Amino acid sequence: MRIVKDLVGKEVLAHDVTVMGKVADIDVDVEAEIIESIIVSKGGIQETLNISKSELVIPFDMIDKIGDKVILKDVFDEEFSQMEKDIEDLKSQL
Repeated sequence: MRIVKDLVGKEVLAHDVTVMGKVADIDVDVEAEIIESIIVSKGGIQETLNISKSELVIPFDMIDKIGDKVILKDVFDEEFSQMEKDIEDLKSQL
């Protein structure tokens, strides 16, 4: 698959630009033809914090952008935005 060749080796950054490591592999659902997750090799913050796992599995829907580097979504911003939406929905129902 071409996407595998394009992604493997790219640096993975958290939303705050913390280096997480590099894409080592990709988990693909061949039947559905979708990428389920990326496998990130140990490096960057993982290495600094001495996390024992040699790889991280990151669900594909957690990726914000793919370019020269892979940028992950800011989970806390998304959760906060969803909470704000839920509050607005509740207010509109009152």
